[in-house]
Amino acid sequence: MLDLKLIRENPDFVQTKLNQRGGTYDISAIVSLDQQRRELEVERSQLQARSNEIGKLVGQKMKADPKSSEVQALRDEGNALKAKLSELEPREKDLREQIETQLLTFPNLPSETTPIGKDETENVEVKRWGDEFKPSIEVLPHYEIAEKMGIFNTERATKIAQSRFVILIGAGAALERALIQFMLNQQIAAGYVEVLPPVLINSRSMTATGQLPKFAEESFKCAEDDLWLAPTAEVPVTNLYRDEVITADQLPIYHCAYTPCFRREAGSYGRDTRGLIRLHQFNKVELVKLVSPETSEQEHQSLVQNAEAILEALKLPYRTVELCTGDLGFGAAKCYDLEVWLPSAGTYREISSCSNFMDFQARRGNIRFKAAGQKGTQFVHTLNGSGLAIGRTMAAILENYQQADGTVKIPEVLQPYLGRDVL
Repeated sequence: MLDLKLIRENPDFVQTKLNQRGGTYDISAIVSLDQQRRELEVERSQLQARSNEIGKLVGQKMKADPKSSEVQALRDEGNALKAKLSELEPREKDLREQIETQLLTFPNLPSETTPIGKDETENVEVKRWGDEFKPSIEVLPHYEIAEKMGIFNTERATKIAQSRFVILIGAGAALERALIQFMLNQQIAAGYVEVLPPVLINSRSMTATGQLPKFAEESFKCAEDDLWLAPTAEVPVTNLYRDEVITADQLPIYHCAYTPCFRREAGSYGRDTRGLIRLHQFNKVELVKLVSPETSEQEHQSLVQNAEAILEALKLPYRTVELCTGDLGFGAAKCYDLEVWLPSAGTYREISSCSNFMDFQARRGNIRFKAAGQKGTQFVHTLNGSGLAIGRTMAAILENYQQADGTVKIPEVLQPYLGRDVL
């Protein structure tokens, strides 16, 4: 959520930053509502002060002459003020609710170091790694080699559920499980504390991290409960600390979590209809950080490196791209995408998105910290990134490790988990 004080004091700056994202964001309605609310607050405060003053005067006059006309006049004025206040309070509450509703629809402001650009064509490649590991042979798409091996089935998944689901069988299921365990072990060794959270989460949690109200249509909701299927572990893990004040010595907080994730993929129909790239249900290991604002940028860089380390350990070619303002996710102030090489398509595809939300999520979720010796509190900065998306990692392995004889080598670091070196 954007800072209302910043909008009030520097609306031109906020509007300029929002314009950098593209789209049509207009803060004039919020500015107007806030002005009305503050004028109403001043009026209410003045009336309340006069009402309090009358209460004291009535007490004083009553001692001298309880039946005097002056006492009655004061009482009449006091009653009129109370009636007026009873009208103002709900109006003020309504304005507050309108402001909050408006604020929830606005994305985060891009950071000062985010490249300005209109769309993904203006993202900036900052790193490329592993060209020497790209296969020299022509390879089958991952879903074709997986089907030939009998480790992957979409027809039966469609029978059980619908399209955009997949069943992994035998070595396919084992490889998925091995990747999950390997990634968790790597991130725990890097200092993250593992969490296994609920994957059914309430609307307050979805709102705090920015999924609601904007992405309601892309999420799965339980019809009879205020519960949603988690689109990413970012949501439940960040919300562990919602409405809490953390002591400064608890920061930074690092968590990793494996969960299944659920997304409708609204607007993506016709794209990636085969294989593991775009599913309604997929597994992911997520990295979440809660840090102080002073270390936020440094922590973001290290989070990106933690995600990159998985790809490098698996010897999967990838590139790291810094997103421009026009391609930023709703809540991100700054973001790096890791894109893995898929040789069958001759292109890189996103496998991790590592975002710094600064205080955007913490403001929505009321997650604060208090430094020793300070009177007030500050909002933490939240960061997260995939470490990694499991299905896309499997797709990259099936293609980049594919051999001319139709087998697939197992990355060396995964061999102890699977007890084999080839599929």
